[in-house]
Amino acid sequence: MSAWGPALLGDGQARFRLWAPDQNELTLERKGTAPLAMTRDEQGWFSVVAEAEAGARYRFRLNDELAVPDPAARVQAGGVHGWSLLTDPAAYRWRCNEWRGRRWEETVIEEVHAGVLGGFSGLAERLPEMADRGVTAVEIMPVAAFSGTRNWGYDGVLPYAVAEPYGTPEEFKAMIDRAHELGLMVFLDVVYNHFGPDGNYLGAYASDFFDTDADTPWGGAVAVSRDPVKRFFIDNALMWLGEYRIDGLRFDAVHAIADNEFLDEMAAEIRTAFPGRHIHLVLENEHNDTQRLAPELYDAQWNDDFHNVMHVLLTGESEGYYAGFSEDPTAKLARCLAEGFIYQGETPPGADRARGTPSGHLPATRFVSFLQNHDQTGNRALGERLTVLTDRDRLRAATALLLLMPQIPLLFMGDSEGSRSPFLFFTDFHEELADAVREGRRGEFASFAAFAEPEARKRIPDPNARSTFAASKPEPGPDAEEWRALYRELLALRQAQVVPRLAGAQGLGAEVLSAGAVTARWRMSDEAVLSIAINLGTEEVGYPAAQGEVLFELGNGGAPASFRAALAA
Repeated sequence: MSAWGPALLGDGQARFRLWAPDQNELTLERKGTAPLAMTRDEQGWFSVVAEAEAGARYRFRLNDELAVPDPAARVQAGGVHGWSLLTDPAAYRWRCNEWRGRRWEETVIEEVHAGVLGGFSGLAERLPEMADRGVTAVEIMPVAAFSGTRNWGYDGVLPYAVAEPYGTPEEFKAMIDRAHELGLMVFLDVVYNHFGPDGNYLGAYASDFFDTDADTPWGGAVAVSRDPVKRFFIDNALMWLGEYRIDGLRFDAVHAIADNEFLDEMAAEIRTAFPGRHIHLVLENEHNDTQRLAPELYDAQWNDDFHNVMHVLLTGESEGYYAGFSEDPTAKLARCLAEGFIYQGETPPGADRARGTPSGHLPATRFVSFLQNHDQTGNRALGERLTVLTDRDRLRAATALLLLMPQIPLLFMGDSEGSRSPFLFFTDFHEELADAVREGRRGEFASFAAFAEPEARKRIPDPNARSTFAASKPEPGPDAEEWRALYRELLALRQAQVVPRLAGAQGLGAEVLSAGAVTARWRMSDEAVLSIAINLGTEEVGYPAAQGEVLFELGNGGAPASFRAALAA
C-alpha cells in the first residue's frame, strides 16, 4: 500500500493521508459531511479513517484556510483546483488477464498525444490500425492532471490523477486492455523532475518537497533524496505499472533530477515488483550517461543525437541545438550508427561543458531513435514536420534507415500517413500566466534569423488559443497510402529479418562514403552481419558490393536519396 493517497478499507471506511510537515493542524473535508481533524505524527504525516466510499469528494483544509486537493488522488472533479475523488482501483474488470508483455527487441514505438486523438476512447479506436501497420508499442505523452483542458502533459501537477479531458481511469484501463488484446504494449511518459506552474499546492504545506538549492528550466527541483518525496514518485511509477498494467515508462528529462541514486533505486524496485512480466524503462537524459543503461536498470535512452544529425542532413538547418551537429554531420552519423551516441565526452559547440560517456560497448537496442517526436517537432516555432521540411525521397530513405537499423525505432503520430499537419505547443492557461507563456514562447525564438523581428514573432501561434490545439491533430497527407504501404513493408521486414537476430546486436563500425553518404555494419545474435548504406547527399556515390541477401533497396544504386539493407548469414 502506498504511503501517499487514500485507501478503501471496506465497510464504508477509507483511510486518508497527507505529508504536510509545515502544518500543525489539518482537516479532512468530504463534500456533504462534517469536517474531520486529522492526526499528525512526528514525521509530518497526517491521517484519519473516515466514512467514505468510492465516488466521495474530498480535500484537505490547511491552517490558513486554504483548501487543497490530494496530490495522490486518482481522479479530480472540476479540475486541479477542485475536489479529489475517492476511487476503487480494483473496480475495473480486466479482459486480457494472460498478457505479460513483449520482449524489448520486438519494440516499435509510436508516440501519441491522447488529447488530440480524442482522449482515451479515441485512441482506442486507432489501435487496430497501429497494430496492422507493424507498431508493437504505443507511447502516450503524460496523462497526469494539469491546469485547463489542453496541454502537452509536461505541466502536470497531480501525477496520480488522469487528466479529466482525456477520460476516466476506467476508460484509460479499457484502452490499455484493448491494446493488449491486439498485441500492443503501452508505454507512458512520466514527469518526475518538476511540476507545472498552476495547481501545484505542495509548497503550501510541504516546502521540504522541493530543493531550494537547485532548480530546473521549468521551476523548482524536487527533493527526491528525501524519503516521502522519493516514495511519492516511486509509488507513482508502481501505480501505473500495477493498477493500470502499463508495460513501460519513459522518464522525462532525468538530467534535471540530478540524483542517480534515486534513479537506480527506482529502477531496482520496479524490476523486483513485477516478476513474470516484460517491463521496459526508458530514459530521456541529455547527459548521455551510459551507467544508467545497465541491464538491471534501464532498457534504453532516447537518442537525440540520431535525430539531430539526421535533421541536419535532411534539412540543412544549423540554428539552436542543431549547431552541435552541423559540422561534418556525415561523420557524426557514422559514429551514431556504429556506437550509439555521437557525444561521448566531447563538448558541443556553444556548450559550457562536455556531454556524454563512451557508448560503443552497448548493444544497439540500448538506444531509442527517431526522426520526429513531440519535442523536436512541437518545439519548432511553427511545428513543421519533415514532410514539409525536406523532399520526399530523402525522407523515404531516412525512414528505411530508422526502421531497419538495430536501434529501437520510435515514430511520431502521423508519420506513417505522411501527415503535413503541424504539431504545435499548446496550453490552456489564463490571465497573467497565459500572457507570460505566450510571450515567453515567442521570446524563445528571438535569436533565430526567421524570427528576429517582433513582427515575425507574431506569426508564432498563441499556445493558449484553441485553434493551436485543433491544428495539431495529425491528418493524413495527400500521399498517405504510399506512406502506409512503405511503413507496412519495412516493419514486416524488421519483424521477420531483424528482430529474431536483435538481442545483443553490436556495431562493427561505419564508413563515410561521401558528404551525406555512409555505410554501417552490425554483428547480430546469430553471427549474421546486417549492413546498411544510405545516401542523403547531393552527389551519386557507389555503395560497396552487397554482402548476402539484399533485404530492401530504394533509389537507383548509389544515386542521391537512396538506401540499401543487406543481411549476410
